[in-house]
Amino acid sequence: MRTSLRQVGNSRGIIIPAALLAACEMGDEVDIRLEGKSLVIASVKLPRANWFAAYQAGADSEPLAALPVDEGCEEWVW
Repeated sequence: MRTSLRQVGNSRGIIIPAALLAACEMGDEVDIRLEGKSLVIASVKLPRANWFAAYQAGADSEPLAALPVDEGCEEWVW
């Protein structure tokens, strides 16, 4: 796709179509870098995004339940 550079104040900018933004999963912030003579615009990846998305609060309410029970139930002596 070709597009034109547009004057934005003292800088230049481009309009990125919404379909391209959605396909790249770009939000409000982007990472811009120079690779050789090419300008690369990439979506910002948050290092800890969605860590707790699959967490189930009730799943580990008793984390030691899977351990076998001691055969002798008497108290330990230290």
